[in-house]
Amino acid sequence: MFYVFWAVAIVAFVVEIWAFVDAVRRPAGAYTAAGKLTKQLWMIILGVALLFGLAGAVALVSIIQMLPVIGFIAAAVYLADVRPAVRQYGRGGSSSSGPYGPW
Repeated sequence: MFYVFWAVAIVAFVVEIWAFVDAVRRPAGAYTAAGKLTKQLWMIILGVALLFGLAGAVALVSIIQMLPVIGFIAAAVYLADVRPAVRQYGRGGSSSSGPYGPW
């Protein structure tokens, strides 16, 4: 049973890494334009979630304890709510895309 919980913790940690990396790649202006919390605040939230996930993945804390669960929920909220909202604003910089697709 330990290995099942450890595998779940590893998967949750990968999701937290994905959310953190995605948040780093998005421009800061996209968060405010989408009406979400600022990029800096999301980086703090996801950074703490990443630390909780790492602790769960290396079995410093049990997956049943609340910290890894809270970290996964924070990453899931980012991926389900914030990411779709800021994704439409792009990654910043110039691109050859117009408002309806590539030129």
